[in-house]
Amino acid sequence: MKLNKEIKAIFFDLDGTLLPLDQSYFVKQYFKRLATYGATLGIDPQRLIDGTLAGTEAMIRNDGSKTNREVFWDTYFAFAGERRDDLEGLLDKFYLDGFKNLREYTTANDMAVKMVEAAHANGRRVVLATNPVFPMQAQLERLSWLGLSAEDFDHITSYDNSRYCKPNPEYYREICIIIDVEPENCLMIGNDESDDMKGASLAGMECFLVTDHRIMADNFMWTGERGSFEQALRMIERM
Repeated sequence: MKLNKEIKAIFFDLDGTLLPLDQSYFVKQYFKRLATYGATLGIDPQRLIDGTLAGTEAMIRNDGSKTNREVFWDTYFAFAGERRDDLEGLLDKFYLDGFKNLREYTTANDMAVKMVEAAHANGRRVVLATNPVFPMQAQLERLSWLGLSAEDFDHITSYDNSRYCKPNPEYYREICIIIDVEPENCLMIGNDESDDMKGASLAGMECFLVTDHRIMADNFMWTGERGSFEQALRMIERM
């Protein structure tokens, strides 16, 4: 890959990039487990799923006026027509205790640690740019399946600390402001033509599409640099 600018920061998508998985199947299993957990708390499972979907869609449309967490819960309670003051804490507990059971629907990736270590070379900043529709607990749990942790990244996006979502280019620009690196000096590595390639390229970043678990987009077919996860690793090792 021939980079147009000096790369000072490397952004990684998580699901389907660092962490191999079938995203559609993983999401189905996530909602199944979430519904089961909700039922044990006396929460109507379908209302919980529908409210969560409504909140997630609202986060995707977030205009930056609130954090994604605020947008999610405002939407959830308005949609579900009920308010339980302890619900947010109870769902946080799910992400701490129940979310880990979803690991069986992912695949190990022995190269993930090597990739992140190589990205840090030469003083580069490293970002986990996973769509911030989950709380930090869920992001860190999925990282742990790869042998990675918060200490391996300079910034990790979650619904707690973000005001935009992919594929909005403002999501990427917000991160660049936080880490104090210009977009043109950043490289985004992801598997989704829309969320990763479209959003990051519109923000002015260099991009590399990982094709192992590629998600195609009819409205934005990526024609730029691409290759397998292993090829991405070798590219970073040469930088």
